Amino acid sequence: MTTLLRSRPTGKGIYAITDGPRDDLFAAVDAALAGGARLLQYRDETTDTERRRSEADEISRICARYEVPLIVDADVALARETGAGVHLGREDVSIAEARAILGPDAIIGVACHGSIERARQLRAEGADYLSFGAMYHSSTKPHAPVVAHDVLTQAKALGLPVVAIGGITVDNARVLIDAGADYLAVVSAIFAAPDIQTATRRFSDLFDPRPGLLR
Repeated sequence: MTTLLRSRPTGKGIYAITDGPRDDLFAAVDAALAGGARLLQYRDETTDTERRRSEADEISRICARYEVPLIVDADVALARETGAGVHLGREDVSIAEARAILGPDAIIGVACHGSIERARQLRAEGADYLSFGAMYHSSTKPHAPVVAHDVLTQAKALGLPVVAIGGITVDNARVLIDAGADYLAVVSAIFAAPDIQTATRRFSDLFDPRPGLLR
């Protein structure tokens, strides 16, 4: 198990989310981190336990090299095995259950969809970040309802990092940052890109422009 940075996310930036089984997964993750991703989520909804454990372990090592926190989607046991944080949806275990397993310093993020009421409740339960979306139609979750951008502005008052997710591209991202998003969670626009590092850098430059680099 690799020990990672496991405190509440600070700053702003890109939250890259992997897109399931792929032969070049490790190279893709490395490219996203080289492009400036500030958080990395391992998301794989298959039931291949051994492959998922092996992949998460290797990704934890890659993230450690870049000093970027690793978050595992939904699977608290896998998060514990790999020294990662966890992202919890509506149907997953409670924050209290996850905290008991992962410890006080693990990052525990939560999906709030479009609900400020849910966000308030989960903040009180000890969430480390609040995720809202889909902000736009999403090919990853095509049935997720699109939520109003002003939910991001409202969420800023809750005092936790705000994550926007769902259908985000370089062309539509700026309005989300302006509305209050600290992190942009991106799946397809990074991991389906022909050049993952350049795609990630274009997103990262929305937060931290670097002169001379391709925009």
